[in-house]
Amino acid sequence: MTYIITIDTGTTNTRVTLWLDGKVAAHQACEVGVRDTAITGNREKLQKGVRDTIQKTLATAKVDAEQIDLVIGSGMISSNVGLFELPHVPAPAGLQQLARGMVSVTIPEVFTKPIWFVPGVKNVVENIGLHNCEAMDMMRGEEVEVMSVIEQLAITGPAMMVMPGSHSKFVCIDEKNRITGCVTTLAGELMYVITHNTILAQSLDAQFAHSINEEMLLAGAQSAQTIGLGRTCFNVRTLDQFTIYERNDRANFLLGAILGADLLTLKNSTAIKMMPGTPVVICGKPIMKEALAILIQNDDYFSGKITVVADETQAHLAGQGAILVATARGLVK
Repeated sequence: MTYIITIDTGTTNTRVTLWLDGKVAAHQACEVGVRDTAITGNREKLQKGVRDTIQKTLATAKVDAEQIDLVIGSGMISSNVGLFELPHVPAPAGLQQLARGMVSVTIPEVFTKPIWFVPGVKNVVENIGLHNCEAMDMMRGEEVEVMSVIEQLAITGPAMMVMPGSHSKFVCIDEKNRITGCVTTLAGELMYVITHNTILAQSLDAQFAHSINEEMLLAGAQSAQTIGLGRTCFNVRTLDQFTIYERNDRANFLLGAILGADLLTLKNSTAIKMMPGTPVVICGKPIMKEALAILIQNDDYFSGKITVVADETQAHLAGQGAILVATARGLVK
């Protein structure tokens, strides 16, 4: 029997999974992330959160720490506000490059055994300034998720991985299944702030869309690309005040506006190389990935195959990808 712990730490949450011979044996999460380090200026809360979550996971499965064969950490856990700062690997980067970049560190405040950290990936841009800063981007955590999707769906690049969320990522994959670049937007954060902390909160009841209304989604995207995001957002209030459209319709209009702006990024960013015929693979939050699929299908620019990753497939992407990287390093037999 082989027991592996994977730790996936983001900005606000940490997820710990215990794997037994490649299958999930237990899983726990806590609302602790690198934001806590950034706010407090020290790692104590993050260390305690990760330690406690590991202990809960082991207790759930009735497994002792001594039985663990390998511990792998991925995501923001390897950032300057994580548990251990590990430099990004420069693109292009696939399984082998990520595996070579792994580093083992023992952190007694977290766990008795060493943690193998997986590095993030960064675009390669020299002498960054105003003239070329848009071409620069980086990721921590999405790289292992991408490797897992490639493995599970038997993808052969080139392809574009679309990963909507708080920070939406667009990840370019080459014919060798290496990450050649990425671009990030604040789509999810914009959605949250506009929905909860602006005058539109009343028009939306401070709630996101609960189901897709294709007509309103496409209308919002078209409006944002014609008159801009700011004006389109205000039109949500107009739709509330003077029309019969319901709350979910208005939420779809806003969703289309924000994700429509993301499609402009996908088509025009210098951080990635998106060609019209490139296959698109979409994974992430259910409503957002469904909405993006509709928007891409209805945009004449895109002509490649569109694949939407099933919810069950993406349940443990980070852990699966981290194990794939560790296997390439020779840490898993």
